[in-house]
Amino acid sequence: MPHGDAHHPSTPDAPQAGVGPGGRRLEVDDVIVVPRKKVKTAISGTVVGNFMEWFDFGIYGYLAVTLAVVFTADLPEPWGLLVTLLGFAISFLVRPFGGLVLGPLGDRIGRQKVLFITMAMMAGATALIGLLPTSSQIGLWAIVPLYLLKMVQGFSTGGEYAGASTYVTEFSPDKSRGFWASWLDVGSYVGFAAGASVVAVTTVITEWLVGPGAMVDFGWRIPFLLAIPLGAVAIWFRLRIPETPAFEAVHAEGAERPNDPLARHGILGTIRHHWKAMLVVVALAAATNTVGYALTSYMPTYLETEVGVSNLLAAIATVPVLLALSALLPVIGRISDRVGRKPIYLVAVISTLAVMVPAFAIMQIGEIWAVMIALCIVAVPAALFIAVSASALPAMFPTATRFGAMAIAFNISVSLFGGTTPLFSQALIELTGNTFMPAFYIMFFAAAGGVALLSMRESSNRPLVGSVPTVETKAEAAAVVERQDTDPNIDLSSMPLDLIDLAAASASDDDDRRERDEDRELTPA
Repeated sequence: MPHGDAHHPSTPDAPQAGVGPGGRRLEVDDVIVVPRKKVKTAISGTVVGNFMEWFDFGIYGYLAVTLAVVFTADLPEPWGLLVTLLGFAISFLVRPFGGLVLGPLGDRIGRQKVLFITMAMMAGATALIGLLPTSSQIGLWAIVPLYLLKMVQGFSTGGEYAGASTYVTEFSPDKSRGFWASWLDVGSYVGFAAGASVVAVTTVITEWLVGPGAMVDFGWRIPFLLAIPLGAVAIWFRLRIPETPAFEAVHAEGAERPNDPLARHGILGTIRHHWKAMLVVVALAAATNTVGYALTSYMPTYLETEVGVSNLLAAIATVPVLLALSALLPVIGRISDRVGRKPIYLVAVISTLAVMVPAFAIMQIGEIWAVMIALCIVAVPAALFIAVSASALPAMFPTATRFGAMAIAFNISVSLFGGTTPLFSQALIELTGNTFMPAFYIMFFAAAGGVALLSMRESSNRPLVGSVPTVETKAEAAAVVERQDTDPNIDLSSMPLDLIDLAAASASDDDDRRERDEDRELTPA
């Protein structure tokens, strides 16, 4: 069965219909038909994993000030908080190594298998953090196992988002890929909001039962230990999702072809063929994740240390904003299916440059109403960036190397620029005394993303590069075949029609061998 991806890195914005290898035409049986029910099952199993990943980030971000006391009690301020935030940054610095290993592995053994591995690693490491000794027990050595477990999480995350976005992109019909892929980040931000909510509820209950020091004494462990039941559920969902039809079509051929950009390659070959698209992903991922992590992981710390709100209010304030942002993502994703991904990205860049400084100025008023208005303002460009990321970025690479290329480019960007946002933002404030530095940091990367848009090709409503079209019904498949010579979004030269023929021939040979074997078994000696 074939696959469907958006456009080849070397194809123009409006590729010509062309012909397939050897003059091969697209036939109805070539087109991937994925019924809506199957799309929903596959994507829900992927979303639950992203929920779990960001649940952990939410916990760590909202407990950063508390964890600074728990693990670095002997360090003076602001070093304790910076050392704790460094643990967050370390998990992101490890992500490229996870991407280098897990991404190419996902192109070889399958998306579903790697997504199961990443989920198990993430859930296990999160739960173990809740069992760690504190600095009151073993001194500053307490930070070492914390860092090690954050590194395990970072390694697993190196394959998580790249794999999950690749998975939902390949499973989604071409005409609605923006809508379906946007649900991946709905899971992310609902997971973050859930982490924040758990921290807030745990704080209220433990301090009501035990007193003001309850979170430092033991309460901080509870949110991390919840990863045990939540992780079990997420792993069960991951076991149930099928492999993508796009991967199965390409994997049937398997061999690497060094000079073919559409073929599967190792790390160096992937970089050689797709380095331009990878640079675009680096820039756009940096723009997306600086504003995303500022709103999520860093905002509780900023509200407590620079605005002066309470720990509980800092945890609660962003929850409704994140839920509202999550509700917007499918709406924006649906719009991107109609107007394209690039226009949405462009609006995101312009809005970031326009509103970020005013938002931080309003936030520093310090009243709850001002904080909520400011967070809502920041959430608007964040939602625009986030909503199209899962559909736009993986679509820049061919199916055979999509997971690997996406994992390498995306994780380099997030590790250097996105995940370090809390650490760099706080460090810049400490260095300059300017509480607007996080806004300037976000704006810089938004501008860089705007420059990258000049080299990005539109991918909405097109088959994925190195894949055949993906639709929801047989009638749509027939319509695609009928218009293959006139639709500028259909480029037969980027479709693996020769691989489909090889896979069909191989399957036919297997059937013939099975029939001969059965005949031998039935024939008397």
